[in-house]
Amino acid sequence: MRVQIKGRNVAVGDELRQRVEKRLEKIAKQVSPLADVEIELSEERNPSIKDAHVAEATLHLKGVTLRARAAASNMQSAINEVADDLGRQVKRHRDKRRGRRAQMQAAEARTATAPPPAM
Repeated sequence: MRVQIKGRNVAVGDELRQRVEKRLEKIAKQVSPLADVEIELSEERNPSIKDAHVAEATLHLKGVTLRARAAASNMQSAINEVADDLGRQVKRHRDKRRGRRAQMQAAEARTATAPPPAM
């Protein structure tokens, strides 16, 4: 999985980059190596906004795009929340695909074993 990290009003250093990649390792095991994920980290400059650190993730898979957004009081919490949310979406997507495949195979098995219609 290819990871692209962008920062808006935030300096994306090596420590932050490693934290994001570590949190996305679990997701990377579940998706294709050709998948692209874009992480955008930003900080709101308005002091009245309590959860000023925002992490947004967009995961491009074959045929589907998954998005997650989280805001928290610190960047680590926002990254953790967005990674967890994206992980849930990936799991749900995989389960749906497996369910459809199982239904298709069951339907093919029924039609293959069914006797031909009598005339």
